[in-house]
Amino acid sequence: MHHAAKLSASLVLILGVSTVSSVYAQAQKGADKYPTRPVRFVAPFVPGGPSDILSRLMASKLADALGQPFVVDNRGSAGGVVGFEIGAKAPPDGYTIILAANSGLTINQHVYKKLPYDPERDFMPITQLTTGGNVMVVHPSVAAKTAAEFIALAKAHPGKLNHATTGTGNVLGIANFAKAAGINIVAIAYKGTGQAVTELLGGHVQMFMMNPLVAIPHVKSGKLRGLAVTSLERNPALPDIPTVHESGLPNFKYLTWHSILAPVATPKTIINTLNGVLVKALNAPDVRSRILSDGLTPVGNQPQDVIALIRAESKETAEVVKAIKFEKL
Repeated sequence: MHHAAKLSASLVLILGVSTVSSVYAQAQKGADKYPTRPVRFVAPFVPGGPSDILSRLMASKLADALGQPFVVDNRGSAGGVVGFEIGAKAPPDGYTIILAANSGLTINQHVYKKLPYDPERDFMPITQLTTGGNVMVVHPSVAAKTAAEFIALAKAHPGKLNHATTGTGNVLGIANFAKAAGINIVAIAYKGTGQAVTELLGGHVQMFMMNPLVAIPHVKSGKLRGLAVTSLERNPALPDIPTVHESGLPNFKYLTWHSILAPVATPKTIINTLNGVLVKALNAPDVRSRILSDGLTPVGNQPQDVIALIRAESKETAEVVKAIKFEKL
């Protein structure tokens, strides 16, 4: 019986290893043929904002290159939490990818008391799409033509000026600005950038620190006034608008960026396939010129580059949150 038991255990072990190997081989075989059906492309914000615009641009490039639809699925919520949670819990088979603003990867964990996903543990980055500073804009009725004038106006009327917020990124960005400037301005929360812009254009809210992708058309048309950009260098698409750094707050910087992620255990061959298509697309002249004209800089790097960026910026955010004594949501 002893020898029989040992033989049986050995057979189970061998069969177990064989089964695991078979499953792995099948998964790899499937990955080599990827994709064979439509891919869900989760955009964790409502339609009309920068994440939605970028996701649709990249979805069309992925579909053209890989021969299957990449279907954008907008899942708007505060800070994009719902969309990130969906992505974190999706099967790691390459048929769910996520369009990520940096707020969901480097800010949310520092401003929410509880988060249903872990930015570093639950995702595998594919590539970084863009980077760039935001644009501080006001309704033309506001009696300020520069950031310095806006600060002076806010100091003269504490608690009387308001600003739009649409997620944790610009909540923290404006909180940091207000702290550095020594002003008290009132936050008005909106579900998404589209709604906030509509309210801003109608004069129902006075200031918004927004992505240039959405800001530039309204600034160039004169419907909104650009006061400053939040990068350390001027935006080539808005060369006449100074930086906050130039406007009396030395070294002030607030950048936003977008990337595409997959659930963490997605096969490396699929990650490599998606990375190759996206990097090629981001380097194509038509895509580069479009993104640059929209006030952003195209990137297109490797997964390990995004991982390093997430870790570095998360550490920086933790320091900012502590310095401005931000109260967790």
